Amino acid sequence: MGSRILKLHTAFLLGAVLLGSTPALAETVLHRGNAGEPQTLDQAHTSINIEEFILKDLYEGLTIYDASGKIVPGAAESWTLSDDALTYTFKLRQDAKWSDGSPVTADDFVFSFQRVEDPKTAAEYANILYPIKNGEKVNKGGLAPAELGVKAVDAKTLEIKVERPTPFFLELLAHQTALPVSKASVEKNGADFVKPGVMVSNGAFKLVSHVPNDNLVVEKNPSYWDAANVKLDKVVFYPIDDQAASVRRFEAKEMDLVYNFSADQIDRLRSSYSDQVHVSPTLATYYYAFDSRQEPYSDVRVRRALSMAIDRDFLAKEIYSGSQIPAYSLVPPGIDTYGAPAKADFADVSQLDREDKAIELMKEAGYGDGGKPLNIEIRYNTNPNHERVATAVADMWKNTFKAKVSLVNLDVSSHYAYLQEGGKFNVARAGWVADYADAENFLALNLSTNKTFNYGHYESPEFDALMAKSYAETDPAARSKLLHEAETHLMADQPVAPLLTQADLWLVSSRVQGWHDNAANQHLSRFLSVSQ
Repeated sequence: MGSRILKLHTAFLLGAVLLGSTPALAETVLHRGNAGEPQTLDQAHTSINIEEFILKDLYEGLTIYDASGKIVPGAAESWTLSDDALTYTFKLRQDAKWSDGSPVTADDFVFSFQRVEDPKTAAEYANILYPIKNGEKVNKGGLAPAELGVKAVDAKTLEIKVERPTPFFLELLAHQTALPVSKASVEKNGADFVKPGVMVSNGAFKLVSHVPNDNLVVEKNPSYWDAANVKLDKVVFYPIDDQAASVRRFEAKEMDLVYNFSADQIDRLRSSYSDQVHVSPTLATYYYAFDSRQEPYSDVRVRRALSMAIDRDFLAKEIYSGSQIPAYSLVPPGIDTYGAPAKADFADVSQLDREDKAIELMKEAGYGDGGKPLNIEIRYNTNPNHERVATAVADMWKNTFKAKVSLVNLDVSSHYAYLQEGGKFNVARAGWVADYADAENFLALNLSTNKTFNYGHYESPEFDALMAKSYAETDPAARSKLLHEAETHLMADQPVAPLLTQADLWLVSSRVQGWHDNAANQHLSRFLSVSQ
């Protein structure tokens, strides 16, 4: 009897195979909460990370960030740099293909980079590629796009010339602005090249569907050169900017990843989900700038005293629930090419001793209790947390120096427009998130020649000279030493008071494998897998 049943069962399975009706293996799907609706999937117009997360699943640049946030080969399998550090030659992968099966060529990259710098494109982040020879001149209309320093030597060899030695150039090429587009697709489809069913991409995934404010779906790209090692069949991005709703969906096991949840939930979530809660320091600094064009902020003693009196531990723990870290350097930790940042000399002094020294400095400068009155206005961009920080700092300055402190806030666009256009102020809140993982990206904010982001109009010939030397230095160790000297000088002068190193907040389901916290906040889906 048993033998007959076995034969019948075997026959049924054989019939199922012959009829092609074998049940399919379950798809491996990653559900990603993405903190907002992407405004564009066009490389030339992207500017925020919720777009970057999607674009880097769809496209692959010459270089990419691996799972641990390190720069590794992407569409280029290798590259060489000339002795004068001015010419990069990239060898594209022979098996690099677009999702339509056509080869990825050097011409595609030439077209893509020229498109970004062409002023007609009006690319928001065109400056990312300014280190390419003639990049800024092309973008500002002084030269034709064809004059950009990029050339297809042959179908799989790309040559890029830079204006000057740029040690962080490989980092720039991993930025979403440097992702390639298919020349054939853009020329054929125009602005529609970004649409599902039309988009041709060269990354690990291809765009399947996009329902605005609901979900965006990408599927594994069988034409991708490393498709054999991509463990996910599909990734669904959910554009949820309601942080509480994101957390609820994570708790209901509807989403595997949640980005940027509310900091006041950290303790509760940690008690329930333990190591699924990730607080990862990122390359971003929250700081106050002093307007050094006017007294008393032109006096280094006043700037140092005000900075020393700020209790950064209180800000990090009480206002941000431990989701941010006290900062005493403008450059955040986590930049491999830089190492440990150069901190202010009072970083390791207790807060009480700092306050005593601050009072001495302020009296020496002739301000505060018993001296000239200290009237301070703190400007910040409208945000509940920024208001709480400003209120706390105001109390610290009142208690330490008997200062009279007032607050003024504007919406984020108006706030930064005021600062960038040279508006006068006393103290202003600002933040900087790295465009690329290099200390120069932070230090250059304070160059006297930086008319846009040097909000306090700080001028120091010594600092400028150290930075100039760093630009000419091609030896990585010697360059790092110069940048550390520049930051040491900056932290002694305190034209800006770094307050906090920001952190990225992620919820990562225990069923997700391959996740690595990293300062670059790079988490390509191709390096992740999920257990069923």
